[in-house]
Amino acid sequence: MRWALVKVCVAVTTMVVVAFAVPLGLVIKEMARDRAFSNAERQAAAIAPALSITTDRDELERVVASAGSDAQMAVHIPADDGKAAVEIGEQRAAGKDVAMTRRLGRASTADVPGGSALLQPVALSSGIAVIEVYVPEAEVSNGVGTAWAVLAAVGVALIIGSVAVADRLGVRMVQPAQRLAESAHELGEGKLGSRVPEEGPTELRQAAVAFNSMADQVVQLLANERELAADLSHRLRTPLTVLRLNAASLGDGPAADQTRAAVEQLEREVDTIIRTAREAKPQTAAIGAGAGCDASEVVRERMDFWSALAEDEGRKVRVAGVDRPCRIPVARADLAAALDALLGNVFRHTPEGTAFAVDVHNAEDAVIVLVSDAGAGIVDPEAAMARGRGSGNDGSTGLGLDIVRRLAESTGGDVRIGSSVLGGTEVRIWIQLDGRAPLRTGHRGTVRRRRRNAGVR
Repeated sequence: MRWALVKVCVAVTTMVVVAFAVPLGLVIKEMARDRAFSNAERQAAAIAPALSITTDRDELERVVASAGSDAQMAVHIPADDGKAAVEIGEQRAAGKDVAMTRRLGRASTADVPGGSALLQPVALSSGIAVIEVYVPEAEVSNGVGTAWAVLAAVGVALIIGSVAVADRLGVRMVQPAQRLAESAHELGEGKLGSRVPEEGPTELRQAAVAFNSMADQVVQLLANERELAADLSHRLRTPLTVLRLNAASLGDGPAADQTRAAVEQLEREVDTIIRTAREAKPQTAAIGAGAGCDASEVVRERMDFWSALAEDEGRKVRVAGVDRPCRIPVARADLAAALDALLGNVFRHTPEGTAFAVDVHNAEDAVIVLVSDAGAGIVDPEAAMARGRGSGNDGSTGLGLDIVRRLAESTGGDVRIGSSVLGGTEVRIWIQLDGRAPLRTGHRGTVRRRRRNAGVR
C-alpha cells in the first residue's frame, strides 16, 4: 500500500509538472524571440528618421554606426533619377526578400544563415528603402536554456516533495495495518494479551476496535471454558474418594496395590487439571534453554507403570533407546500424558497377549518416539488423526492422539501413523529440538501426514 501510494503520487505530480512546464517553456522561448525582434525593430526605428532627411552614404553610415553595428544592420536605398542604388552594411537577406518587402510595404522577417533578418520598409520620395537588421540565433534563444533548467529543477523538486509527502502518508496508513496483522498473528500463536492501538485512519481505527473486541471475547470464552473444565473435574472428586476408600479395603496383594496406585494417579491428574484450568495463562514464549525433561527417564518411568498391567495380560514389552539421557523441550507432565494416551490405546484396542514396544531415537535436531504394537493395525490412519472421529470403537473420546499431536506441534514437530515391524500400528512422535520444520522422511509402512486436527484411534 505504501509503495502504491508513492507511485500514484509520482505519476500524478509528473503529469501536472509536464502539463504546466511544457507550455511554460514554450512561452518562455516565444518571449525570448519577441524580445530579440523588438530590439531589432527599435534599431530599425532609430534609422528611419535619418532616411527621411538624407540618403547620403556617409551620413547614413554614421547613423547606422550610432544606432547599432554595420555588421548587423544594412540599408537598401533604391536608385532615383539617374542615381545608383545605395547599399550600406552587410546584406544577408536575399534580394527577392528585400524586393518582396518593398512591394508589400510592411515589415517582414527572412531566414538567413545563422539566424533571421528583420526587413523594415521606409517610404522615401525616391521610392521605398528597406532597413535590414540581423538577429542571430543565439540572441533569439538567449536565457531560454537557463529558464528551462530552472523549470526542470522545480519540477524535480515537486516530484521529490510529493514522494516524501506520499511516503509519510503511506507510513501513517501502513503502520496501523502492520500492527493489526502482527497482533492477529500473535493472537493466533496464543498470545491472548495482544491488542492493537486504536489510531490511524478512520477505517483502520474501526478495524482495531473490532479486533480488540474480538480478542476480549476470545479471552472471555477461554476463561469460561477453563472454569467449566475445572468445575467438571472438581465433580470427579466424590467418585474418586469412593474409589480410594474401596481400594483401601482390598487388602494386600499386587492387584490391590496396582488399584490403589491407579486411584492415586487419577487423583493427581484431576488435581492437575483443576490447577491448570484455574491458573492457565496464554503461552507467550517458547520453552527456554534448559527447560523441558529427559525423554528417556519419562519413558522408563511410564513403562515401569504399564509393565505391571502388561504382565497381568501376558503382553511382551520391549523398550529401546532409553539407556542414555535425551533432553527435549517438552514438559515432563505433557510427555507422560502423551505416552499414557498411546499406551492406553494399545491396551484398549488390542487383545490381551498382544506385544508392544517403545523406541526412542535421538537425532541431531529431533527426538523420535515410536510406540508400536502387534495388533490388527489401523485401517484408515487419516480417519484416526481426525479429531473426534476416532476409530469408531466404543469408548473413544477423540482426545488421545490430539494430546500427542499438540505436544509434537508445540516443538515444530508432528505425529504420523503407519505400520510397525511387529505387524500392527506404529505411532511416530517427532519432537523438534531447534524449532525448525520437521524433515518429511517417511518410515516403515503407510504414513499419513496430519493436515488439521487430530483425534484418538
